[in-house]
Amino acid sequence: MNQIKVWPHMTILAALCALIAGAAVALYFKHEQTVQAEALPNAARIQRLDGQVAFSDALNPGPQNNGNSQTNEQWVAATPNQSFSVGDRIYTRENAHASLAFTGRNFARLNPNTELDMLEFSDDRTQLALRDGSAIFDIGNLNNGGLFEVATPCGAVDFEQPGLYNVGLDDTGSVLVSALNGTAQLVGLGGSGHIDKGESLPLPCQKTTPVSLSRLNHRDAGYVVDDYYRYQYPNVYDGRYQDYDAYLSNPDYYDPYQRDVSYQYASSYIPGLNDLDYYGDWQDVSGYGHCWRPRVDTGWAPYQQGYWANDYPYGPTWVSSEAWGYAPYHYGRWINNTGQWLWVPDGVHATPRYAPALVAFVPLTDANEIGWVPLAPGDPYVARYYDRNWRPNYLTRADIHPRRVINFDIPGAVTVISVNDFGRDIDRRAIHQIDRGRLAEIRPALDPLSLPPLRNAALHSAWGRGKIDLPPGIAKRLNDRPVLVAAAPQAPPFRKDLARALRVQSLPETVRNQKLNFTDERRAVSNQAPAVAANADAARRQQIALAAEAARGNRAARQQLQQLEQERRQQTQTERMQQRQTLQQPQGQRVGEAARQQPQREMMRPRIERAQPDVRRAAPPQPRLEARQPRVQPESRRAAPPQPRFEPRPQPRAPQAQRPQVVPQPQVVRQPRPPERQSRQEVQPRQPAPRAAPPPQREARPGPPAPRPAAPPQRPGGRGKGDKP
Repeated sequence: MNQIKVWPHMTILAALCALIAGAAVALYFKHEQTVQAEALPNAARIQRLDGQVAFSDALNPGPQNNGNSQTNEQWVAATPNQSFSVGDRIYTRENAHASLAFTGRNFARLNPNTELDMLEFSDDRTQLALRDGSAIFDIGNLNNGGLFEVATPCGAVDFEQPGLYNVGLDDTGSVLVSALNGTAQLVGLGGSGHIDKGESLPLPCQKTTPVSLSRLNHRDAGYVVDDYYRYQYPNVYDGRYQDYDAYLSNPDYYDPYQRDVSYQYASSYIPGLNDLDYYGDWQDVSGYGHCWRPRVDTGWAPYQQGYWANDYPYGPTWVSSEAWGYAPYHYGRWINNTGQWLWVPDGVHATPRYAPALVAFVPLTDANEIGWVPLAPGDPYVARYYDRNWRPNYLTRADIHPRRVINFDIPGAVTVISVNDFGRDIDRRAIHQIDRGRLAEIRPALDPLSLPPLRNAALHSAWGRGKIDLPPGIAKRLNDRPVLVAAAPQAPPFRKDLARALRVQSLPETVRNQKLNFTDERRAVSNQAPAVAANADAARRQQIALAAEAARGNRAARQQLQQLEQERRQQTQTERMQQRQTLQQPQGQRVGEAARQQPQREMMRPRIERAQPDVRRAAPPQPRLEARQPRVQPESRRAAPPQPRFEPRPQPRAPQAQRPQVVPQPQVVRQPRPPERQSRQEVQPRQPAPRAAPPPQREARPGPPAPRPAAPPQRPGGRGKGDKP
């Protein structure tokens, strides 16, 4: 009797134990999935290329997928809209440039003969390795407590504030770091140093090498800033930053976060948002909110212009040949509304997660074909990565073979090609027509490598594509040269050998706490600065007064204004000729301030000048800054864009409809940037505003002066350049 009475209690106890154990297992798997999802790195965007640029996924295990995990070392031709993530390397050849977008607000421009590696890339940590050459880093956002570090062979550079920085290796065995705007911490073998806005400091590779902290020459600094913005924003830049003081007074004028409507409807963390305003329009769709519609031909569909690349560890990754084709193909979803395709972002407050391609694959094994269809909001997606044997690790629980996806029944939504063409450039002539009745019997797949024919084609698709053989000396230098970091990069689970493979070494703690010994030469420049600034200000006021008189029809004032402009050009030409003569003198004859500033000037200038002395420095040409005529105030932001200094490589682009006229908008004025990093904060959705038309050049010219627009009210939420939504 006692046993019979106790039995129900034992049953209840056993059931409770089983329930607790099941909950614990569920929580464990949920925790493991969360940790793994956070460990999966983000990806940057290769947004623009000029000249021959090589790309290498140095840790890619290669096409072998049956236990062979040897690293595949080879360089291939980089393409725009290609993803750039942890373990990837990029190298610009002679006279080549490359522009990278790490987020929608953080960018880098690589000068010729420059190599850059990605060591770590997460929401709060970005670590790069600059092994050769020079680059400009445009940091528009830093999280509170976040890290943006550039490792070099001489030490590490930590950007402490949003700003514009120039980092480059010189021929003396040092790394010159210049803060065009912002502050940075430098840590090398000789200790650590700090530079503020307008300062430059070499980071020596030898402890005993003497270094000097100096102020930037404003003429050279203006040249570097103007060169970067002319390359980065060729459609809107008007040349105002030729004057370095003009840049310092309003460094955020071209910040896409302030100018582009797209940042009001999607997270500013997404790379490629700055292209959407130029190539499409936003509209409010019932049930989905604000969606972006590209300006394309009738019958266009997503994921049909580009190619598939097998990117480790993400697997098959879509690389679009459309100029805007990055953000809409790796974030958000697609819908078809009344016959038009629209991109639906996750929202401005959402935390975006990179995906190699948001599609479902359609196996057609009976005809040796493969298809894919874009996912819509509500469709499942399986976040994943692959190990070195190309076995999947799923980060979310979902059926990899769903019964249906929403866009399956949309005419033209499914793209079908031969399996043998997978990995090649998609041509509309290569797309097969498919009977929609066949689709009713097929279940799509969310994991492309789960389909045997596609797996074999994908793992062999990228190898040999546009292969580039670097000169043996360059390849050996890039592979053998180590870099030093102040903070050890956190290797993801699928790249445990990251530090060893990329020759990354951590600086000792004692060096980080030791002060770098340098000579302070800022005072010599600062003593001359007030007089120079006063003279420049007086000349500027005189030009403004003469321009006003010339606008009233005063011919004498107009002639005097032209004479002043001619004198200024002659003076600039004389100064440049003197600089060339100084360069031709032996090193021992260079004395005074010019000798101290010349290495700084050479490092501040992009390497294309030093690579082509016969082109840029032969016989006295017209000074480049003065040879450009100021851009006349256009009727809209997109009217008569200035040509970029370096012509971009032509990119295939879908035909576009006539772009509508845009209403000018007054200049956006921002609050001053706080001295410390800003924390992420929630911001209420902003209302779209008309675009801003750039005001005229600061240097006046004959003719009626353009009216100065009034400043609009600040955006809701008070988000500054240091904030991250």
